[in-house]
Amino acid sequence: MSMKTTLRITLATATTFAALGVAAPQAAVADTPGRHFTVASQASASTQTLVAANAQAAAAGATACGAGYTQILLAERLPSATTRYATVYVYTNGKETGPLIYDQPTCAVLHNETGSAQYMGVRLKDNYTSTPDTEDFGTFSSYAGPVYQNKGYCGHVYSYMKKSGKVVVDHMRVVGSCN
Repeated sequence: MSMKTTLRITLATATTFAALGVAAPQAAVADTPGRHFTVASQASASTQTLVAANAQAAAAGATACGAGYTQILLAERLPSATTRYATVYVYTNGKETGPLIYDQPTCAVLHNETGSAQYMGVRLKDNYTSTPDTEDFGTFSSYAGPVYQNKGYCGHVYSYMKKSGKVVVDHMRVVGSCN
């Protein structure tokens, strides 16, 4: 089984437990790499609330991003808080890769909340015009991504999903609290 498949299964399992309001078995959660995450101090109140209510899913997303990506910058249900097909998570490792505040590495994952495979994708664009976007689009049952930008803070995350041939998520958001 590939690493991406294993991570997708972990993310799907954690989210299923969270959606059912059931606590995940402690051994499974404790054994999940990336379990110890924080919400970045600059994250919005809505991100903080969503992560607090869905800690297992947030931990699984951090696992998908890999070692060090443990600070959550953004978590948002899409297309809205009441109609949910997907949740986008953006993480940073907290390191600076240049002299500016937005020179922080970012990782994004778009989690599929529909329960079945959908055509979907996530794209990260940094705040520099010369850097190519990174993206992962395809038919996924658990999540699209992870995708990375070396200087992604103040960039944009784009989320997309089609369900039964209809576009249900088409959303762009700034990563971080930038002017």
